[in-house]
Amino acid sequence: MVDIPQLNNIDFEPVWIDELDINLAIKYFVLFSKKDDKTIVVLNGSHIVEALEYLSKIENVYEIFLTDEVSFERLHNKFLELKTEKSMSAQKNQELKIDTDEEEMELKEFLQTNQDLLNSEDAAPVIKLVNSIFYQAIKKDSSDIHIEMHENKGEIRFRIDGALNKYMDIDKKITMLAISRIKVISNLDIAEKRVPQDGRTQVTIANKKLDIRVSILPTYYGERVVMRILMESGDIPSMNQLGFRKDLMDRVYPILEHSHGMILVTGPTGSGKSTTLHSFLQQISSPNLNVITVEDPVEYNAENINQVQTNSKVDLTFATALRSILRQDPDVVMIGEMRDKETAHIGIQAALTGHMVLSTLHTNTSTGAITRLIDMGIEEFLISSALLAVLSQRLVRKLCIHCKKVDEDSFTYKKRLNLKSKVLYKHEGCNKCHFTGYQGRVAIGELFIMDDEVKKFIKQDQDESKLREFMRKRGMVTIQDRLSFLIDEGITSFGEALRIGIH
Repeated sequence: MVDIPQLNNIDFEPVWIDELDINLAIKYFVLFSKKDDKTIVVLNGSHIVEALEYLSKIENVYEIFLTDEVSFERLHNKFLELKTEKSMSAQKNQELKIDTDEEEMELKEFLQTNQDLLNSEDAAPVIKLVNSIFYQAIKKDSSDIHIEMHENKGEIRFRIDGALNKYMDIDKKITMLAISRIKVISNLDIAEKRVPQDGRTQVTIANKKLDIRVSILPTYYGERVVMRILMESGDIPSMNQLGFRKDLMDRVYPILEHSHGMILVTGPTGSGKSTTLHSFLQQISSPNLNVITVEDPVEYNAENINQVQTNSKVDLTFATALRSILRQDPDVVMIGEMRDKETAHIGIQAALTGHMVLSTLHTNTSTGAITRLIDMGIEEFLISSALLAVLSQRLVRKLCIHCKKVDEDSFTYKKRLNLKSKVLYKHEGCNKCHFTGYQGRVAIGELFIMDDEVKKFIKQDQDESKLREFMRKRGMVTIQDRLSFLIDEGITSFGEALRIGIH
């Protein structure tokens, strides 16, 4: 028996030796690492015969050590991941095209055996795995793909109609390989696993290109990835396609025809504010207008629009970008978000000096935008002069028409909300809606318009509750009213309305 020194309970780091056929070495369970800055050979007793046979056929100049099963398995997995990364990097510049016929197979079928992916001689299975994830997400109309690590497994979830839905669990080792592939196609650092990374990639599905925004975050059990699927300009929906009611659109469109002033869209995160702003831009953009946006990040590739993305690393903030944009002779300026006093002040001044300014605020009501701007240090008379309108909105999930069923508690809701319909519905779940009970979303909104009467009221009193009561008496249809309409018409459930914020 050969006397080989032991190194146990060591977290070895892999060393790739270009002069050797590392794939063959891995096949014979011969691994390489570092000890005291010197390259060493790491073996395990379970495969000592195969390993020594391989070493006898090469000119081995490295010291040999035996290690325990756990340490060896850990190093072996690192080599498999490294091997896949190198193979994928060689294909880095190839355009990512996904054949819909090829990827029609469910991921669950594709992952019948982990060994197909972990022990493959090339990266093709991992590439196919990531392609399949993209395809299934698009097929299910997902807006985001989540790939995350847990203690003993990986997990894939899709955000569909605003709600996260679990798709499947996968082997943790395979999850790491998939994340490495995503890093490669997003031009991110494969070796860096300690800090967050952000990137973009593009996939082609059925001859249609989609932009994917990639965010990678290191967590306790490993990296997690969130990929946002971004639409091209041809896919930006109109207000009608978003589901806004005709009475609201008939009041919004004339406001968009103004040559100057400010229009704000408000609502919580995920309520569709950016989509609505881009819908406005698609409505008003033309070859005769200079339209410039500043966004964080750019979510839509819009035609006939100049888009600027903020970059904190070089101090390109909303405010600094906005100052430069105003020297570019713009007709229309879209500011992704009014985050601070400086941005709000520049935006207000731009609206007062002949520019149409569109932006968003994080307030739950349309009337709350007045209070928020005042809190940000904007004088009341400037707000009254610059602001044209505020649209507060939400995205409401629609009941699946294939499986919705009568809600037995209808009487309670009808009395509480003063509804007219005899029958109300609730969600159930079926194949058509991926067992969520909901299919698609509809936008609802309350529109606050600044006119002479409102300006006079604000000059006397800026209290939001009083302003809101004043607007309701003048006929403003609120978010609460819109939710009641949707329940009454059987479009959504009382439970969904509660989630959105009905009282």
